[in-house]
Amino acid sequence: MPGLETWWRDPDALHRYVVDLVHDEVSRLRPGFLLPLRPWRGDLSLVESPGLACDSLELVNLVSAVVEAVQMHRSGIEDYLLARRTLGDWVAIVGASLEHFSDELTFRTSGTTGAPKARQHQLTTLVQEIDELAPLFGERHRVLCAAPAHHIYGFLFSILLPRRLGAEAIDIRIQSPAGVGAMLRDGDLVIGHPAFWTAFSRAGVTTTAEVVGVTSTAPCPADVARAVTERGLTRLVEVYGSSETAGLAVREDPDSAFRLFSYWRRGSDDFTLDRRLPDGAVETVAAPDHLVWCNERNFRVEGRRDHAVQIGGVNVLPEQVRQRLCEHPMVKDAVVRLMRPDEGVRLKAFIVPTAPSLDIVELRCELAAWCDARLSVPERPKAFNFGSEVPRGAMEKPVDWSIFEEAASNPASPSLDL
Repeated sequence: MPGLETWWRDPDALHRYVVDLVHDEVSRLRPGFLLPLRPWRGDLSLVESPGLACDSLELVNLVSAVVEAVQMHRSGIEDYLLARRTLGDWVAIVGASLEHFSDELTFRTSGTTGAPKARQHQLTTLVQEIDELAPLFGERHRVLCAAPAHHIYGFLFSILLPRRLGAEAIDIRIQSPAGVGAMLRDGDLVIGHPAFWTAFSRAGVTTTAEVVGVTSTAPCPADVARAVTERGLTRLVEVYGSSETAGLAVREDPDSAFRLFSYWRRGSDDFTLDRRLPDGAVETVAAPDHLVWCNERNFRVEGRRDHAVQIGGVNVLPEQVRQRLCEHPMVKDAVVRLMRPDEGVRLKAFIVPTAPSLDIVELRCELAAWCDARLSVPERPKAFNFGSEVPRGAMEKPVDWSIFEEAASNPASPSLDL
């Protein structure tokens, strides 16, 4: 069985990891910019066009992201990144760095709006989680993964877990749900997230193959979990955790409570958890969400502490999107929320213009273009409503609104779903 401690010696795994890391950082630096379609080959230029065409400032930021992720400063070869200009060169440099130091990796919070938080994880603790997870899945021949390899969930499940299981890892992010369904074979393990499984369910994909699914990064709606198993998925395993804590608990029934992994235990209060590390030491961490304990090992999740919502597998903070919208010179105030299930699966915004005389049709188009240039895809509101003040209830607290209200009152207005 290949050792997880040398995961980078798998050329495919290392290439996927570096590609996803570079892709994510360039996307962050250039909101709204269309990058070359993946998969990316090793001869892709980082600085020329065709290629990524990074300027000098972008290249420095890109180097910093790679150095941080693999702790390259520990090996002392980070300057080679500035001297080499192709993706394949960078993959080789990252591999060489990991040969010198691989005990710790840095993962950033998975797309939450605002300044992402960096969290270092010891490789031994990640291996500890894989040792706990692998027996849940039995013998698996292929791991089909819809999560990026440089995020902690994708790293655990698309790089370390396949290596532990001796299974082939396949990236399915460019496949349609129907395409994934057509690929399924006995012994497959499909690594998704709530948006992936929602699309899988809505596409009506069915299978007679013996296939196990995994979901994480946010709560999976119970009706979605039931739908995919009713259509043939053997099991859907939901893993609860965060970029800061890695995996904490698991469940296989959307109506049941989560069960802590064996090395985690309830902390001294309802807000903390204690982890027994591989060396026997104990680490105390803050719980990512509000937890309601059923007993010492089982709990239910009752909402996030940071008020994030998930869009397409990425955590987004509506309040920070609101703050960005308020930077627009024609926006006096705004409220941003997740659409209701009957409205869609994206963010919506209620805008109070700086002047009542502003043309709402032009302002809607202007805001859509402005968001495309400044916000990442998951952060962009896809419906804009307008009024003289934000919707409030009897107690002057902000209340929800329907994205269809404005269209109903003004049938001539264009579609609100931009």
